[in-house]
Amino acid sequence: MGLTCLGFAVKAQTTTLTNTDGTPSAPATVTTAPFEPKADKPTDKVTGEKTSSEKAAAEDTSWKPQRRVWGYAFGDYYYDGHSPALTSTQGKENSFYQVPTYRNAFLFRRIYLGYDYEISKKFKAEMLLASEPTANTNPVSTSATAPVAIQNSDNLVDGKMSFYIKNINIRMRDLWTGTDFVIGELSTPSFALNEPGTNAPTSLSETTWAYRSIERTITDFHKNNSFDVGAALQGTFDPATKNFGYVLMVGNNSQASLLSAASANTGFYKIVYGDIWGKFADNHLYVDVYADYAKTAPATYAIPGQDHNMYKLFVAYLSKPITIGVEAYTQSFASGVENKATGQAEDATVNALSVWVRGPVSKTLNYFARFDTYNPDTNFNTADAYSANTNYSSYDPSTKEHFYTFGLDYNPTKNVHFMPNIWFVQYLDQELPTVSGYLPNNHTLVYRLTFFYTFGK
Repeated sequence: MGLTCLGFAVKAQTTTLTNTDGTPSAPATVTTAPFEPKADKPTDKVTGEKTSSEKAAAEDTSWKPQRRVWGYAFGDYYYDGHSPALTSTQGKENSFYQVPTYRNAFLFRRIYLGYDYEISKKFKAEMLLASEPTANTNPVSTSATAPVAIQNSDNLVDGKMSFYIKNINIRMRDLWTGTDFVIGELSTPSFALNEPGTNAPTSLSETTWAYRSIERTITDFHKNNSFDVGAALQGTFDPATKNFGYVLMVGNNSQASLLSAASANTGFYKIVYGDIWGKFADNHLYVDVYADYAKTAPATYAIPGQDHNMYKLFVAYLSKPITIGVEAYTQSFASGVENKATGQAEDATVNALSVWVRGPVSKTLNYFARFDTYNPDTNFNTADAYSANTNYSSYDPSTKEHFYTFGLDYNPTKNVHFMPNIWFVQYLDQELPTVSGYLPNNHTLVYRLTFFYTFGK
């Protein structure tokens, strides 16, 4: 056999192969694209900058906007072991006010439905609907002339539960590095803070207590604003580690209420909130210092100008075996009470202290316990009778309170809790028994099986 030689005949873009004997072999065609010179990237004729088609390639595609529906709910099956008489005014601030002794029922105490929407990396919107009904035992009137009894805005005139708007705001992230600007209806720094860059509370006060489903923090229990309509700066002094931060906020002092145009809280006076917090000892020690001030009424010929302010200190130590928290505050009401004996307005000072402990028993079981003591007026003269003269509708200057709760938390899976607990408030009238309007010492005792679940987060 001889060697095979290849001969080539080139025609256009077709290559023909021939055998050694001169006969053509099977043709092989190679197709190539016509050559074109590489075009320059399009540019803006005015600025000379590359157009949006090139910019789009450089955009950060790792950011995914958040569109989140979320919510949670908690309530109880409760049995009221003892309550003051239904005609008593004691316990106006709690969820079981004027619930008859021996009553038992299933009750939702809070239902949240929220929606978070990231408009861009810079702006985020939040909306929250809330229903926080109480055990509404007031009779519903069917008379055309008699008013219908309504426990509060969370109970409709027919006794059914109702939603209201609790939060609706927009957040501008990093107004400057580490500080967000928020405007709208939002949480105040008195009980929970929003960590800059998120809508999630930091681990302070309410979130460190972790059992809002059992009871509010002491300031929230006694009706300090937990949310308000206004604007806030929420920031950290160390954006990289977020161990130290602050909140400054100005609000209407009206929470979700629209109030009338004549109200001093809407359009005339504002409330100022301030808070500084820090995390120490490798995030085992939390310290939070809070203050607020609000003028509530101008001076008249009968009553000097009215205002109130609060100073609060919260300290917590967190560890796996045990977490301990202490929250103490003092609040001053200028011309906050009227002495019925003299007919004169007097200042009132509130002192209150809350101590709680919680920790794990096993992987799915935890325990908690808490004690609060509350004195509504440290200047109280026991021989006199007083009436409240503040914009706190449930404030009672004559009754001291001691609150106790303890129980277990069974957590079979993430975001689901079943918590048998005992809830107890003791009422101590500061007036002498000889004073008109004196109420004997009394208490509310409720046995509860509390349930709590979250979804969407």
